[in-house]
Amino acid sequence: MELLFNCKLSQLMGGGGGTVKSLTCKFVFLLVTLLILRALLVPPSPGFGGVVEWSNFVYIRNHSPSFGIGVRQDKFLEVPQIVWGLNNQKIAFARACLTARRMNRILLMPSLSASLFYKEINLLQPISFDKVFQFDKFNQLCSGFVQLGQYSDLSNQTRVLEMQKGSGRKWTLERDLDQLREHSKGEFDEHEVIRIVGKNPFLWHDHWPVKDYAKVFECLVLIDEIGQEADRVVSRIRAVGRETQSNNESMELDNNDSSSFQPLPYVAVHMRVEIDWMIHCKKLEQRLNTNQICSSKKEIMERVSNIKGLKTPSVVYLAVADKLLQNSSVLEGWEEGFLPYEKNKLGVDGIYKKYPYLIQSAIDYEVCLRADIFVGNSFSTFSTLIVLERTQKMITMGINMCGKDVRWPSYAYNIQQGESNGPMRWVTNMSHSTLQEISYGTNHIISC
Repeated sequence: MELLFNCKLSQLMGGGGGTVKSLTCKFVFLLVTLLILRALLVPPSPGFGGVVEWSNFVYIRNHSPSFGIGVRQDKFLEVPQIVWGLNNQKIAFARACLTARRMNRILLMPSLSASLFYKEINLLQPISFDKVFQFDKFNQLCSGFVQLGQYSDLSNQTRVLEMQKGSGRKWTLERDLDQLREHSKGEFDEHEVIRIVGKNPFLWHDHWPVKDYAKVFECLVLIDEIGQEADRVVSRIRAVGRETQSNNESMELDNNDSSSFQPLPYVAVHMRVEIDWMIHCKKLEQRLNTNQICSSKKEIMERVSNIKGLKTPSVVYLAVADKLLQNSSVLEGWEEGFLPYEKNKLGVDGIYKKYPYLIQSAIDYEVCLRADIFVGNSFSTFSTLIVLERTQKMITMGINMCGKDVRWPSYAYNIQQGESNGPMRWVTNMSHSTLQEISYGTNHIISC
């Protein structure tokens, strides 16, 4: 500052000091100008919305600023193979992404499991993430929040530090978070790759709010092949609706009724009534001292038929376990105006049979996600993740979730709505600090 003052003083007094002093003053003014521009254009810290790319960092300003400030391009995290059911795998993947984010590292693309680990140990089929979800699309949609990397991105695959995940009651939430903090600095952080070993990510402690999980789920887009298979199933459901509507319209014309044509809605019901589920949920009800987990086929049908404002006829797509496809009783007993279909009756079972368990589940998930109305069980991870994504979609589009004619409403058939014997309206509480209730189910849901 003193040098700058002397330059100004010299100019005011006639500039007696020669060319050298003039050049020095020009350099000082240039340096000060650059510093001012840098202060204006490059913020000193994140936390104010938006994304700024600079050097090896992508600074994040709007998601959990206390958990790191960006995604470095030269540090990576490797996690164990992700296993179990589709939605447990999605949760485990998101948890791995958020762990990498906390450690300010790129997550190396993990392997998923095409088969159910706990039922088919000898048939465990690893499947690459990019065989199910779009790799580039994920990085595009999650840019500045989390990032996936390829093993080919590594400069030296021998610079790997193994980090053992703790287990048991003594491995508390606090100890787990301390471990993440410790490995995010100092000599631990110097390693290009940190490899987490031990239990799979679904079983890791949860340190992240629901909204962060929702952000990761938004970035998961099925590859074209699987997405097109889901399109075919949805198109078949819509075609059934059009055929029914066309027949009804002909009858109305015969009766001189000039009512306008309205496409039939389709209701997707995640029907959990298989024997192994009923045994599990009865034990869970005893342990939790509640009667709001299990629902019989009759209870589900009654509650769906009592959805307030639901017009008939309506096509009802039943997302059921394969073992129930051999039992036509799930299609029987529905009230007049409800047209129940499952894979076999729709004639789309051949689409599913081409693929392993994981892909079949992904197709069914997409079919339920796109439904005009979804009805599920609040203790099912499949149902709860669908409701989470539908809630997030309405928030993103600015839709009033509790309006009279809300788009994409969801319901929990295991919880009765008042005296109507209908299912409870269901939206996800996006303010939860962890995914605990979504991962393991609850009967404390937000209703409208």
